[in-house]
Amino acid sequence: MKPPLKKVLVIRNDKLGDFMLAFPAFQILKNSLPEVSLTALVPKYTQEMAQACKAIDQVIIDPGPKAPWREQLVLIQRITSKKFDAVVTLFSTTRIGFALFAARIPYRLAPATKAAQMFYNHRLTQRRSRSEKPEFEYNNDLIKTLLRDFDIETQPAAPPYLQFPTPVVEELRNVFCRNNQLDPQHPLIFIHPGSGGSANNLRVEQYATLVKQLHANLDFSAVITAGPNELPIAKKVASDLQVLPHAIYHSTEGLAVFAQHIRFADLFISSSTGPLHIAGALDVPTAGFYTRRRSATSLRWQTLNSPDNRLAFSPPEAKKENDMSAIDIADAVDRIREKFFSGSD
Repeated sequence: MKPPLKKVLVIRNDKLGDFMLAFPAFQILKNSLPEVSLTALVPKYTQEMAQACKAIDQVIIDPGPKAPWREQLVLIQRITSKKFDAVVTLFSTTRIGFALFAARIPYRLAPATKAAQMFYNHRLTQRRSRSEKPEFEYNNDLIKTLLRDFDIETQPAAPPYLQFPTPVVEELRNVFCRNNQLDPQHPLIFIHPGSGGSANNLRVEQYATLVKQLHANLDFSAVITAGPNELPIAKKVASDLQVLPHAIYHSTEGLAVFAQHIRFADLFISSSTGPLHIAGALDVPTAGFYTRRRSATSLRWQTLNSPDNRLAFSPPEAKKENDMSAIDIADAVDRIREKFFSGSD
């Protein structure tokens, strides 16, 4: 008989969007093993979102690859002290692989890629570089492999994967509208023009044009969102909107508060960024703009919301795969209006 799984460590320690796309994996594991103590290893940057995930019981902070060796040793010691029965690494690096090997976790599972796989005694061949399915499904496959190896029946998970209490969100929306002199009866369309350098993006003029064309026959207020270092680009978009109802939301209170604001959006528009994937995890309607580059397609980085709540746009086949200026904004406006606001005319 195989030993019971009481303590499991799951690792996704890269960027925000990548981490958000691991939420279904965490939820599947928790649904399938309700009594398991589930710990996530994440960087400091995504700690708040890990703590907001109901499936995660504990969080360990990864000091990162640039941290001195003393901090790497402390990480190994902390992992060892937890006496995990199993670990699943959704994104594998040699540094983390060695730490897990040194911690002597009995069951260690990771994708069968790169030199890091030598530190794992269980591997799953995935070939993610082919981008044949969404990133979250690759994550889910690793969790399902763990469950299968321990003869545990997999229980499904469904959106929303991230939730906040409705009264908290409703009050936050009311306060936001009041403070920004927005009509609380109008839909709020969030536009996040920043990308943090992680994705090809529309130009400022394209975002402004999209908002203005949508506003031609739809009453709504635009909320231009910005992370800590993205205020200048948000101001540029806002300046192009002139007299149209709009406000800038500059996120300076952390990711959890930003996510609570995103929750009351009626639509979230951006390139393939971390905030777009937060919106997807909340099952907020999204319109995402992607390149056709194989490693960055709308299929590979599909948001987590239900099919009725997502749209994706990419450059046409006749144009270069990274040419975001080739995206037909007028067509995007028509599709957004038809999918999300057809009953608002």
